[in-house]
Amino acid sequence: QVRLVESGGGLVQPGGSLRLSCTASGRIVMIGPMGWFRQRPGMQRELIATFTGDVPNYADSVKGRFTISRENTNHTTWLQMNSLKPEDTAVYYCNAAIRTWSGGNWNDYWGPGTQVTVSS
Repeated sequence: QVRLVESGGGLVQPGGSLRLSCTASGRIVMIGPMGWFRQRPGMQRELIATFTGDVPNYADSVKGRFTISRENTNHTTWLQMNSLKPEDTAVYYCNAAIRTWSGGNWNDYWGPGTQVTVSS
């Protein structure tokens, strides 16, 4: 069984910073780029940061403020979030496409999410 688990969410004041982490574990034969999504209240889940090859990509709403990084060996990714705004309040999810056996399909896996609240 494959699990993705996020951590690092919480309550922060506007202008503050948080660092989220996500680790994938279990029967992982191959893993694609890990990415971060968020779902703000009343809105659809949106992709905010991921890798294309070795190049990080960001949604316009977080560009210049958020930084994605990763450790491939341990299947871990981080999201450094700086200059946080109230509109960044959301549940943040980690995602990865994973193959659990060499002849198998790529399947999407999600973590349970971690709440980030930006408020004074």
